[in-house]
Amino acid sequence: MIFRFKQRFIKHSTSRDMTEGNPVKLIFSFAIPVLLGNIVQNFYSMADSIIVGRILGTDALAAVGNTGPFTFLVLGFVFGLTSGFAVLTAQAYGSKDAVRLKNSVAMNIILNLIAAVVFTAVAIGTAKPLLVLVNTPESVLQSSLTYITIIYAGIGATILYNWAACTLRAVGDSRTPLYFLIFSSVLNIVLDIVLIKFANWGIAGAAAATVFAQALAGILSLVVMWKKYPELHVKKQNFAWNIDFASQHLKIGAPMAFQFSITAIGTIVLQGALNLFGPNPMAAYAAANKVEQLIAVAAGSFGVVMANYAGQNYGAGRIDRIKKGTRAGALLTVGFSLLSMAIGFLFPDYLTGLFMETGSASYSEIMNLSRQYLQLTCVFYPALFLIFIYRNVLQSIGKTFWPLMGGVFELITRTLCAFTLPAILDFAGICLAGPAAWFSAAIPLFIAYQAIIRRLLTPTEIANQK
Repeated sequence: MIFRFKQRFIKHSTSRDMTEGNPVKLIFSFAIPVLLGNIVQNFYSMADSIIVGRILGTDALAAVGNTGPFTFLVLGFVFGLTSGFAVLTAQAYGSKDAVRLKNSVAMNIILNLIAAVVFTAVAIGTAKPLLVLVNTPESVLQSSLTYITIIYAGIGATILYNWAACTLRAVGDSRTPLYFLIFSSVLNIVLDIVLIKFANWGIAGAAAATVFAQALAGILSLVVMWKKYPELHVKKQNFAWNIDFASQHLKIGAPMAFQFSITAIGTIVLQGALNLFGPNPMAAYAAANKVEQLIAVAAGSFGVVMANYAGQNYGAGRIDRIKKGTRAGALLTVGFSLLSMAIGFLFPDYLTGLFMETGSASYSEIMNLSRQYLQLTCVFYPALFLIFIYRNVLQSIGKTFWPLMGGVFELITRTLCAFTLPAILDFAGICLAGPAAWFSAAIPLFIAYQAIIRRLLTPTEIANQK
């Protein structure tokens, strides 16, 4: 069995150079494993909520949903950092600079270790005050705190997996993270059932299962990365501290991290407005939001693909290929957004009905509210999907200002909507805050991309594209 494992996952897996070949085929083929991985990841996140809602009830489901914006705030920041740090790794790989590639891997390790210690301490210390700040009902406060504290304690595991996955994708391997993500997802679901239903750990069991499964996925990804990619092997000299090189990583990673966190702050403000409606609307929003993350999963998937595609080609000096690839990525992602829109509009009850027992007293209200959320928001998915294309391309070529400003525009718009629309439109006002924020980010990002890519193209490249 061990021999077969090595043959399947180590010997025959290779990196991918995205600086040559048809951009459409490269992007699509690279996107499929990333998309499958994100579907699996969202499925097991969704499974957490389904198991919690069906076994522990409405209040427990509301508690998990209530922690969503806060986990997005911290884990989104972490994801932004690890993704940003890997941009330089992708650029080094694209430029065929072996020494810089190893130095980038080593710098990532140093910076991510520091981030793991700092964010774990800060996140756990601020968890309860923030939950109180957003009007968390007393009936779900303790459950929310228990769940989020365990998730925060596993920040190191999240960083480990994200770093390993981002590094592998930076060298063109989108399959290895998928394999271990599938394995960890199945493990997570099994542990959910065992710890919640049989061990009676309650909501703590759901959080513990998530942390353990992600830690294992990170460890396995790291082992295989070491076995099959000698170009990523680092030695003592690669860890020599260089403040300028660290600054280059932070210059890209920090704005990406802040962009995620700025967006998360907007969702926290919106959560505060939602919590005033009580546990049932909170549970409905949590269920619908989990469904949305699943059916709109292609948005983030194509964003990941474009970050690595543009990063490699920027390192190789192929600005013309970046433009061609971005156009292809935008067309592909709009196509997927229309598919997601159809699913959200036509089948909301089939999906959100998974979260609740049909005989529960709150079933009818939660179903009606979650249906309202999905059918109102899904028609605006093209704007959401395009955000990920232009944001990730700009970030991967080192143009981080406008992606950061896109997050600021989202924060301002979502905050204004949270303080105005619910009073006018009731729960529908909560639903429409997201689409309004998407448009406020998508439009300036598109304009910024067009202006920046035009400046980077040489006269010859412009002439060849006409």
